[in-house]
Amino acid sequence: MLKPIGWFGSHRLTVRISYGAGIAAAALICLSAVFIFNADSIKLGHFSKNIDVPLPAQKYYSPLTGIEISGPKNVNQAATAIMIENSPSARPQSGLKESGVVFEAIAEGGITRFLVVYQHKKPELIGPVRSLRSYYVDWLAPFNASVAHVGGSAAALREIRNGKYRDIDQFFNSQAYWRATDRYAPHNVYTNFDRLNTLNKAKGYTKSSVKGFARQDGEVAESPNAKNINVNISNPTYNSSYTYASASNKYKRFQGGAPHNDREKGQISPSVVVVLKVNETTVMEDGWRQSIQTIGSGAAVIFQNGVAQEVTWNKSSRTSQIKFTDKKGEVVPFNRGQTWITAVPNDSGSVTWN
Repeated sequence: MLKPIGWFGSHRLTVRISYGAGIAAAALICLSAVFIFNADSIKLGHFSKNIDVPLPAQKYYSPLTGIEISGPKNVNQAATAIMIENSPSARPQSGLKESGVVFEAIAEGGITRFLVVYQHKKPELIGPVRSLRSYYVDWLAPFNASVAHVGGSAAALREIRNGKYRDIDQFFNSQAYWRATDRYAPHNVYTNFDRLNTLNKAKGYTKSSVKGFARQDGEVAESPNAKNINVNISNPTYNSSYTYASASNKYKRFQGGAPHNDREKGQISPSVVVVLKVNETTVMEDGWRQSIQTIGSGAAVIFQNGVAQEVTWNKSSRTSQIKFTDKKGEVVPFNRGQTWITAVPNDSGSVTWN
């Protein structure tokens, strides 16, 4: 039987194998033949047969989602983070379903808000866009992303305007945003990637060194233990739940007791759901503001493949990415696709599943 002998650089490998006059000749060849190698062929004896062994195509993956993308140039495509509102007057939002990573946390008074990160998928409409908080800055820093927002808390603005970030605040870049007429202020600021790409290019934000998460190919568990998830973050209007769909190996998201829909694309269904337990307090800045401890470690639960896995989260610095480790201290990879991360208060939040 003829088998490929090996790979030589980046060339297609042609294998040439001689055949002897009989069993004795074949044995003699096996014992004494001299192989002459080059990048194009392998020669053995004077009779030969050519076998073409095609090289496997090089694959490239999004550092944000782990999904396969085309070409090496797209790996470092610019990333953009956008603050999206979640009050009832902002629902249904636009652009959430096609995002790569979402961070959900309380912004004020129990009202949650989303930091939504994009890289390769770019929806035509995103919003409503709202203001920034300092803990979202900590979460966005590892993605090396531009951040679109409408102002923010005093601490957030001091940090985002210090020259270390790609700040594309609506206050100073109004041409990249507009106010919709079918909703009332402040729930009506929108943007799109035609405008954001133009703004990013003008500022030189054309590439990103995204520090993503470890990724894996998902596989439905033989014995799922988390078909239903309930996340208590503040109150019934903002609490969420998920129903596992084994056919797609994703989690259908619900909020306030109803499907959480993207206005243009339908129900949001992440591949991975993560719930972080965090220390949350109220502090005085330019008024009373929420403060979340993002640097340090704590408990978390990862939901993927129909299974709940209790882990530890750790973030060592503002610019380092969050790591999720199991009981052995090994990093837990996420399934490829959208990842939805919710931060719930240690003293009042909870997550349950069955």
